Formats: sequence, C-alpha cells, structure tokens
Amino acid sequence: MKYTTAAGEKSTVKITIDFSKEEWENAISEAYKRTRGKYAVPGFRKGKAPKPVVERYYGKAVFFDEAFNVLYSKHYPEILSKERENFTAVGDPELSVDELNDEKVTLTATVPVKPDVKIGSYKGLEIKKYEYSVTDEEVKKEVEKILEREAKTVDVTDRACADGDTVNIDFSGSVDGEKFPGGTAEGYDLVLGSGSFIPGFEAQVVGMKIGEDRDITVKFPEDYQAENLRGKDAVFAIHLNSVKGRVLPELTDEYVKKHTGNETIADYTAKVKDRLVKQAESRGRDETENSIIEAISKTAECEIPQAMIETETDRMVQDFSYRLMYQGLKLEDYIKYMGQTMEQFRSQFAPQAHTRVLAQLIIDKIIREEKITASPEEIEAKIAEQAASVGKTAEEYKKNLDPRQQEYIANDIVITKLFAFLEENNKMIK
Repeated sequence: MKYTTAAGEKSTVKITIDFSKEEWENAISEAYKRTRGKYAVPGFRKGKAPKPVVERYYGKAVFFDEAFNVLYSKHYPEILSKERENFTAVGDPELSVDELNDEKVTLTATVPVKPDVKIGSYKGLEIKKYEYSVTDEEVKKEVEKILEREAKTVDVTDRACADGDTVNIDFSGSVDGEKFPGGTAEGYDLVLGSGSFIPGFEAQVVGMKIGEDRDITVKFPEDYQAENLRGKDAVFAIHLNSVKGRVLPELTDEYVKKHTGNETIADYTAKVKDRLVKQAESRGRDETENSIIEAISKTAECEIPQAMIETETDRMVQDFSYRLMYQGLKLEDYIKYMGQTMEQFRSQFAPQAHTRVLAQLIIDKIIREEKITASPEEIEAKIAEQAASVGKTAEEYKKNLDPRQQEYIANDIVITKLFAFLEENNKMIK
C-alpha cells in the first residue's frame, strides 16, 4: 500500500491510496469470508458456494463493496496515525474509487481536518474585564434562605396579594377578541414572582384582593413556542379566588445551629459571604475570559469544517437533553411540544457551536505559539492543593487519580496560565 496526501478545499486533506494487485485480491478473499453466508447459489447450501461460483452467479463485482471496506478499515487508521503530526481528522472522510483494474486499485479519502486559525492579533487589544462585588444585603438575603426550610403557609385575607404569595386564580385569555387554546383555566395556583407566566402577567396580578376581577394586557414574546401568538397583544380576564402567604421562623443562633451546624449567625454569615465572594470571582473570571476570546475572535479568520460544528452541536444537544431529564422530560417530547423537527431544533445551536469551536481553535493556537505548558512541579502543586481540600495527603490523593484526571489537571493549569498571559498583554478595562 502506498499513499500521498494533498491539501484540499475548505479545511480538508485528500488522501490518495494505491493498492497492489495482491492486496486487492486478498481483500476480495477476506470479503468473501465475511459475507458468503448471505449468498444462495443453486446446488449449494446457503453460504457454502465457492468464491468463483458466487462471482459467476452474482457478477464479478459482488464482493467489491466489502473489499473496499476491508482495505479502508485496515489502512485508513494507520495513515491517520502516521500523519498525526501533519493534520488531525475531525470527521468521517468522503470515499471514492479513482481506479479499479486487474493491476491495482486506487481509493481517495477526502477528510475534514482541524483547520489552522489565522489570528490578526492577541496582544495590545482593549478588552473588558468583569468584576463583581458582594453587598451586605445580598449576604443577608442568602443567609435568610435557610428560613424557607420551615416556612409555614397561611391563608391571607386581610391584605392584597404580593410577590411571593401563592394565588388561586381563574383566567381567560384572548387575542383580538378571540380566545386561544391553553389560555383559559380555573382554580389555578400561581406563585407571584416565579416567572411562570409570560412577562408582565404576574406583576399585574400583584395588588389584587380576594374576589376582585381585573383585566390585564400582556404581550407574547417574539420567541414564544406557539407561532400564532408570537408578538401578539393579549388580554386576560382574572378573578382572584384566594391568597396564601408564607410566614418565616425567627433567625436565631439556635436555629442556625440546628439547620447548618454553625454555632452562631455570625459564623454562618461569614461562610455564606465567603461562598458568594468566590461565586462572584468565578463569574467575573468566566466573563472576562469570554470577553478576551470574543475580542480575539474578531481579528481571526478560519474555515471551520461542518463536521466540527456538527460534533459541537451534538454535545450541546446532549447537554440540553440531560437538563430535561433532571426535570423528568424527554428531548423528543420537548421538541414535539415546541412544534419543531429535530433538524430545526439542532439548527438553533449552530451559531453558538461555531463560536465555541472557533474559541477552542484560538486557544489551542495561542498555547502553541507561546509554548505554554504545565511543568511537573506545577502539576504536583495542584494535586497537593486538591488533596488538602479533601483532607488527604498528595500521595493518598494520587492513588485514585487516573491518567485522564491528571491530564485534566495539567490542562487546567495551562488554561489558567494562558488567560493570565492574555490579561498581562492586553489593556484590560474594568
């Protein structure tokens, strides 16, 4: 077997593979062994007819397709392995037969490959840097969330309904004077402020009293699932049947100790603040990194193979499916409810998939250009840090680390160093 490679169009590589007469004949023999069981020839039990007999009865090309598969499955992975320093395949190839005669066979595999992104600049840019602070009021509200565990629901009769209340309502919606499917219900429980209904609905119910009737006007979002209602104004006739409110227990040291294990409110407040500060730092870091990549992307040029977009879309659809599963829903049912086909559903992810792929290509390119690596000492230090966080020694912790986890640690160090480098070499505007 001999092969040559040549750059193709749109981030592809054309691999031309020549097979000798002997290799082709061996592939035909292997194809016969694999498939003879499905051929019936008069005078022979099924699968027992000799190869020449099968070829005479079904035609000389009867084993050609399987023979091509034999050659492809054996030699294509070998070629990719030999050429891994020159290109990386990112999808299945398109195969064609260029020549087929008694002396040789020539196959061509046109394979999509990881493209080389051209970056205009990744230094000296003006880039937004995001930082978030945590207020005492935010900490207080987070601390008080533990009171929800023993909150009691009581009937409210002496005031108008407010955010956080559960109201029981009858409602009837209409667009242009016509009622629409799903717009009418009786005895419906709604938590005000939950965002369960379209924007503006719950806010206009706030302030109603038991027995009151009110007409409210809302506008369906432009991306509403029902196409016939998108962007339409609707009027809902509301009748308020009842109101239930929540009464919270008193926040005391004893309550905190019982529900959190902390000795005092102050102890628990300090831990909550530390957690919120870390979350704010993480949010700022994530948004800053996104800002950096977005700025660099504007200077970049790259012809991304569709195979890479499809692969990233697959990941995004799978992630979405997992999130639905946690809510007890199936992706197929969700798509049906939205009135879409799978193709239409997937197409929604394509722009973001393109952005993600380009971002990763940019990251990989800069890491190579700047020769950013994780040293053994840095990896050991990171492992020791993670071990200490779970109360173990580094040696104990490493016993349960598999190669993929160690690779993840090394990659995490590289990415951290990359963004530190990019922040140092660009003008970061807070």
